[in-house]
Amino acid sequence: MAPASTHWDLAVVGAGPAGAAAALGALHADASLRVALLDRADFPRDKACGDGVAPHVLDLLAGVGVTGLVDDRVPVERLRLGRGGLVAERRTARPAWVVPRRILDARLVDAAVAAGARLLRHRVRDLRQRTDGVVLDGEFPAAVVVGADGAHSVVRRALGRSRGPVALALRGYAPVAPGRRGVQVVEFGTRHQPSYAWSFDCGDGRANVGYGELLHGDRPAPTRAQLFERLEALLPGAAEEGQDWAGHLLPLSTARWRPPAGRVLLAGDAACLVNPLTGEGIHYAVATGIAAGRSAAAALREGRPERAGERYARVTRRILLPHLRHTALAARLARTTGGIEAGLRASAADQRFFDDLVELGLARGRLTPTVALGLGRAFLTPVRPTVRTREPA
Repeated sequence: MAPASTHWDLAVVGAGPAGAAAALGALHADASLRVALLDRADFPRDKACGDGVAPHVLDLLAGVGVTGLVDDRVPVERLRLGRGGLVAERRTARPAWVVPRRILDARLVDAAVAAGARLLRHRVRDLRQRTDGVVLDGEFPAAVVVGADGAHSVVRRALGRSRGPVALALRGYAPVAPGRRGVQVVEFGTRHQPSYAWSFDCGDGRANVGYGELLHGDRPAPTRAQLFERLEALLPGAAEEGQDWAGHLLPLSTARWRPPAGRVLLAGDAACLVNPLTGEGIHYAVATGIAAGRSAAAALREGRPERAGERYARVTRRILLPHLRHTALAARLARTTGGIEAGLRASAADQRFFDDLVELGLARGRLTPTVALGLGRAFLTPVRPTVRTREPA
């Protein structure tokens, strides 16, 4: 382990997907950089999450030299969306993987360490900016810092940045129910909007199961007992048979993305980047982590580390802003029963609509003309009591 007195080129706070990706992005750009990856936990460690890994995440990681991450996992090629009796199930354009965070995060940390990062077990509590750099807890000086320390980010608070809308979710693991094998299941709530329960087949006889809903400032957050009750109502057997339960907050993205300037960057959940339509955050974490690492490396190479944030802002705005605006609009539609049901009916009717909707919820998709036309037709089509469409396996 390197001594705390080392002056780091880049210090990354948090070694989850965003933090490991930041280290990988920086070291792929310049393998000579001194990069510290600080986390309060030893790896492997659990993290509450839906565990879904979109193929886009693997594309990004391949770009920084990380391959084979899910070679021993079982791909999931089908997605089922439902609400009450309305169901649309189709094969996705590309398979996804369900990888418990205990496995995924440890593999990403190993990749970052193999690339040259130093993993230090340390819980960061304080950040001080100076004219010549940034100091963490008075003992970790660095030219640039990336805050990748999650929903309760110490780095974000040190920058005086507030958190926007949040959702609350409960996650566990349960035996895969017979009707949910080989598929990612999302069942939207009928009483609380927006909300949904999920069951994602891990491929080992278990499923990652859970329930989440948007928190409203004018009403109290649901209790743990209420979360279990709502999960069981939507996915019978999931709450009763599950174990290893953990709750977590999801800081949701909005139409505005304004990263800070200077030497301190934010990535992933710390930057409040969780898809408000689906709760997906791993793609955002890896995408912004890599961008942060590359931006830091470029600014250091030019001898202008104070311009790292400026570089990062240009890159992330270009790749994220249109998408974030579209997901914000889609999330508003999803807060209504009519919007959810129109999306389900259109998904059942048109594979292209389904594919574009998945892209919007998992990666960098937008509200395409296909989605707009499909929603329009669905809103105008008389509603049948039950529509159940499944593409043949």
